[in-house]
Amino acid sequence: MKHKEVYHKNKRGGDSVAVQQQVIFKLDQEEYGLDIMKVHGIEKHQPIVKVPNTPDYVEGIINLRGEVHPIYNLRKRFNLAPKAVDDSTKIIIVNSNEMMVGFMVDSVTEIVQIEEEQIDPPPKLITGIHSKYIGGVAKLQDRMVILLDIDLILSEEEQKGIQTVLQEKVTAESEDSAL
Repeated sequence: MKHKEVYHKNKRGGDSVAVQQQVIFKLDQEEYGLDIMKVHGIEKHQPIVKVPNTPDYVEGIINLRGEVHPIYNLRKRFNLAPKAVDDSTKIIIVNSNEMMVGFMVDSVTEIVQIEEEQIDPPPKLITGIHSKYIGGVAKLQDRMVILLDIDLILSEEEQKGIQTVLQEKVTAESEDSAL
């Protein structure tokens, strides 16, 4: 997983250790982390415009501060049971493969600093989500957090295809409004 490491003195006064910050969010009862260096914002859920001819995990698009962003439902992407949108539902705006996209999640719980020694590689047998998305598993004091690789959640081909569909929709809407 690509991330910017920050070095801090070990709490016991020893050598400095690599630390990364992760935005922790929930899907079902599981906790996941995204590298904060790729996160550009955490937004309240807002109305999403549906886009035809896109995969089911593409919720649609939003206009955020004058910019159009595709929104991906991570529950659907990871084949989890549907859940109604509520006040805790958030959209995490990230830079994935040089494209700004939003990931719809159940809730964002915290931002944590994780030392390199707390991260294990992904286990060989992982159930629930495809292992290619997983950059590692962080062992925190009382729980484990699955660390996702933002750039692997959606392949570049998927993003380019969706970007093309979105561009066609934006172009069609601007032509309609010009009439």
